[in-house]
Amino acid sequence: MSGRGEFGERLDRLRSLLAPCVLCPRACGVDRPAGERGFCGAGPQAVVASAGPHFGEESCLVGRGGSGAIFLAGCNLGCVFCQNDDISHQVVGEEMPAAALVRLMRSLEARGCENINLVTPTHVTGALAEAIVEARAAGLSVPIVWNSSAYESVEVLRLLDGLVEIYMPDFKFSRAESAERYCSAADYGDRARAAVTEMYRQVGDLVVEEGVARRGLLVRHLVMPGGAQESREILTFLASLSPRTFVNVMGQYRPAGKVRGAAASGAFAAIARRPAPDEILDARRHALTLGLRLDKPP
Repeated sequence: MSGRGEFGERLDRLRSLLAPCVLCPRACGVDRPAGERGFCGAGPQAVVASAGPHFGEESCLVGRGGSGAIFLAGCNLGCVFCQNDDISHQVVGEEMPAAALVRLMRSLEARGCENINLVTPTHVTGALAEAIVEARAAGLSVPIVWNSSAYESVEVLRLLDGLVEIYMPDFKFSRAESAERYCSAADYGDRARAAVTEMYRQVGDLVVEEGVARRGLLVRHLVMPGGAQESREILTFLASLSPRTFVNVMGQYRPAGKVRGAAASGAFAAIARRPAPDEILDARRHALTLGLRLDKPP
């Protein structure tokens, strides 16, 4: 591969993590290159569900040309309330080897996109890393955005050091009980804290030039109904990491995925509603009290 250069050993290491698969904290142990499928449902290649300029992201990612979003099918977290469950809980789309991903990335840049936004990338990290290396060698110059659920392996993130300019994890829960109930991942909080710490080590605070993000950490936090204390715990952690952490406290949660209909009166009844305006405002005010940089101040 012409573009491997200094990253060759890391790409080889990422490929080796697929059999048995220990690419993410679930460590399913399946042999993905041989056709076995674990929790995420993915094989060794990335499957692209859709791609194009996205104007609904944070303003510093959108800029003038939009964020070049590449939506990857499958997911290693599997939230019961996922609003994209039609692609995240299934692996449906176009399988793309590295060369095809490179062409896609370069085409998005040519269309004026401000960045390449890899949405739900964790379960196909190796395939994406290979494509990033090749795309850079071919002249790709816009930032890479790693738009993940924060359920990451620190070892794997270290292999991405130097390949990703903007990390954008969605830090969802701080407590094991919530993460187990809604994501079947009791270790989510600990994993997310470790992952975000590593992301910050690599890229530091978000740098925005002329209204456009160039490098750094941008954390999303989806406010959950009844989750005020967890929101406060997550935001306090982020402030301890850096008081300049850039945070988008998001208020757009709605019952989706499995949290619909009959489920509203069952195990997911507590989150079968939208968060109240006061819940969202409380989280944003707490973030400001901590000195965090907010995407949308109250």
